[in-house]
Amino acid sequence: MKIRSITCFLNPGWPLNAGLLHNCASLLNAARPAFEGLGYEVQTTRIATPPFAHFLPTVDETTLVHLAVEVEKLAAALDIQYVSLGPALPQNLAHYQHIPAVIAATENVFLTGLMTTADNGISLPAVRQCAEVIHQIAARSGDGFANLRFAALAGVEGGSPFFPAAYAGSDRPAFALALQAADLAVAALTNAASLAAARQSLIEAVERHAHALTRGAQPQAERYGFEFAGLDFTLAPFPAPEDSIGAALEQLGVPGFGRHGSLAAVAFLADTLDRARFQRTGFNGMMLPALEDAILAQRISEGLLTVKDLLMFSTVCGTGLDTIPLAGEVTADQLYALLLDLAVLAPRLGKPLTARLMPIPGKQAGDPTGFDFPFFANSRLMRLEAEPLQRLWLGEETLHLGRSARTGD
Repeated sequence: MKIRSITCFLNPGWPLNAGLLHNCASLLNAARPAFEGLGYEVQTTRIATPPFAHFLPTVDETTLVHLAVEVEKLAAALDIQYVSLGPALPQNLAHYQHIPAVIAATENVFLTGLMTTADNGISLPAVRQCAEVIHQIAARSGDGFANLRFAALAGVEGGSPFFPAAYAGSDRPAFALALQAADLAVAALTNAASLAAARQSLIEAVERHAHALTRGAQPQAERYGFEFAGLDFTLAPFPAPEDSIGAALEQLGVPGFGRHGSLAAVAFLADTLDRARFQRTGFNGMMLPALEDAILAQRISEGLLTVKDLLMFSTVCGTGLDTIPLAGEVTADQLYALLLDLAVLAPRLGKPLTARLMPIPGKQAGDPTGFDFPFFANSRLMRLEAEPLQRLWLGEETLHLGRSARTGD
């Protein structure tokens, strides 16, 4: 298991509060060797701010780009790898339109767009704006890779240390750990004699590591005045078989992830993680990133795993649709239909979900992806079975859906 990121949450202000950012860097520079001394590799350090509209006095494209460039420059000088400036908000629809310019002007800045409102409504205009952002970023980037730094969010609150969803939920400085823990599931499920034994083995592993990591975090919190917000034990993978959540799921007995039985496997692992006891923040669920997992990427290439499958799995697990490679010819209207399907799940199921979609210009469904990126396993572009929506879905309403009620009582 590795620490994917130590993520600091803070309000950088504008002009930037250099003192606060330097204090954050001091914490990160002390925490990295402290965790490494406990036997955990730290892959990255990151900063996540509140939604940018909360601390920028005026939000226009020029100001937002200026903020992004300046905070990226200062973060790099402080040896902090990535920055998230939080989401655009449905009450300010014009802000979504500035995001492609920010992505184009930076290399390590992430942004998101909320599709849901504070009262769990689904803003149809905000969903459409997110679709437009994805479409524009793909066109500007040429190879589609820049959409790695944007995600559409539904029901996601502040405090997740995983990018791109990370943003600060308050102005109080805090930090949290995003954990690359798919290998724990692989180890627990391989050669397990029963579901009960597999479950117990994974729970014990998660709780053992959580205890060590929490004890390691507390001295840093006390020394630097940052609250320790907790751990996100979302079972994040890495593109190697021993770090594959797809491999773990197949160890349960599914003969090829994507075949029937896969939903049961996903639900079992997600429920197992729910039973572990530790200080939580963020998603703490199942992450099924199409391009970050060797087995998932392989099953997509084989035609076993579809966008609809991944959407279905989102109903019983973690984070939604992540690193989904799509044909470059996909339209914003088609993306809107997919994002809307994801967005409605969040209030109905009472859970946070994200969509990180990656149309690749010049390529069609079935073509190889061809990315040269150490965190990606190459696959083939996925087919999107969507057509532009019509009639009532083209309105400007905010749709409110109640939480799914239990039946049979």
